[in-house]
Amino acid sequence: MSYIQEAFEIQNPPSARKISTMTGDSNLYSQQLLGHQETRPTTTAATARTNSKKLSIIPLIFVIYFEVSGGAYGEEAAVGAAGPLWAILGFLIFPFIWSIPEALITAELATAFPGNGGYVIWAHQAFGPFWGSLMGSWKFLCGVMNLASYPVLCIDYVKLVIPLFSSGLPRYLAIVSSTLVLSFLNYTGLVIVGYTAVCLGVVSLLPFILLTLISIPKIDPGRWISLGQKGVEKDWSLFFNTLFWNLNFWDNASTLAGEVEQPQKTFPKALFSAGLLTCLAYLLPLLAATGAIPLEQENWVDGYFADAAEIIAGKWLKIFLEIGAVLSNIGLYEAQLSSCVYQLVGMADLGILPQCFSVRSKWFNTPWLGILVSTLITVGVSYMNFADLISSANFLYSLGMLLEIAAFLWLRRKLPTIERPFKVPMELSGLIVMCLIPSGFLVYVMSVATVRVFLVSSIVTVFTIVWYFVMKLRKSKKWTEFNNVVGEKLEDEDLE
Repeated sequence: MSYIQEAFEIQNPPSARKISTMTGDSNLYSQQLLGHQETRPTTTAATARTNSKKLSIIPLIFVIYFEVSGGAYGEEAAVGAAGPLWAILGFLIFPFIWSIPEALITAELATAFPGNGGYVIWAHQAFGPFWGSLMGSWKFLCGVMNLASYPVLCIDYVKLVIPLFSSGLPRYLAIVSSTLVLSFLNYTGLVIVGYTAVCLGVVSLLPFILLTLISIPKIDPGRWISLGQKGVEKDWSLFFNTLFWNLNFWDNASTLAGEVEQPQKTFPKALFSAGLLTCLAYLLPLLAATGAIPLEQENWVDGYFADAAEIIAGKWLKIFLEIGAVLSNIGLYEAQLSSCVYQLVGMADLGILPQCFSVRSKWFNTPWLGILVSTLITVGVSYMNFADLISSANFLYSLGMLLEIAAFLWLRRKLPTIERPFKVPMELSGLIVMCLIPSGFLVYVMSVATVRVFLVSSIVTVFTIVWYFVMKLRKSKKWTEFNNVVGEKLEDEDLE
């Protein structure tokens, strides 16, 4: 979170046919959903995927939790930017105007199109393969840019105990080693990653639970209504960006839909549960810390919860909370890497990427090439300037979310009769109103970007467009092997 906030400060100076024709489970689901009776030949890869273990609801809840949050680490800047009252109101209200609409969109589309690739499938079905490819490129690059920060943050905590890792070759080797170890955990399988996320989530939440309980006798409710210290200027840009990045990425888990048990039933329940867990994980420690200690607004920056824990309970809780921060970063890395990897699988299933990206390991049945490519990019950007990289990632993510919202609305209009196991209970006009505030906020995030961020994002977008046409040429010339079955757009008349 610290790199993301640093980037924001630079941007804002202190200032019954085929729904999708993917291989494996998604193919089978599409045929069943739309009443196809013919039997297609089953490939070895598809059989392996069908028989492999799936992600159940509890691990999925914690994977979504780490995709979005990972704990209260990083929310401190909201207090520093606007004071306790605004921070509390922000984390209380912002989920209703940003997180819930994003989660509802994810729940409806992930259950209607339950395959690996998530938002790539949605854009592909709404607007065609070009837009599916563009969505995938924007989201993947945004993901690996954010992914690169987590091993660095882990080492930043470790160096407090082992100063040897502060700089130079030891730091370089520590970052590379931690990245490789964390990626290997992902290689062992999504089910293992899911249960690891459960363990990491419980342990990283425990110090905040203790902080909240120990704070209760010391809380003065009057401190909650403070608008900040006199003479401290409000930094609304930092405030809103802090809320945005602490309550974002609800759609990332959709790329794993093909690996989830009964996604039509599981996804809505998991999203609701993860949403409740995330809101409580932010609000309770915030109420405890702001209510238990006098306000020193300039101290409320990244990592201040550890100092607050020491003031409230002693050195032991500070150390425990810092250990929790390391474990949280590990969980964030695993969840984000899983999302990136299975997005590539979905793009290969749709014929957007070469078939090799959907090949699975014989040992663990995991997409090893996607893990390798994501890891190599992560290692490569771990030593670059994070400020502009993360700012560009924010910009690309905003572009992707605007396209996702457009796909959601267009699919409602284009395919009104398609089966939606979970459906947002609104007509199209109501959905447009629901999406207005999130869309406006995304436009705001892009509008405050620096010229350099605009330039980098433009270059990346041009590159991804060229990449699409290069892949299209290689497919037409049969220079590279792609999946034979390429996802086709479904028209509503196909369902009648």
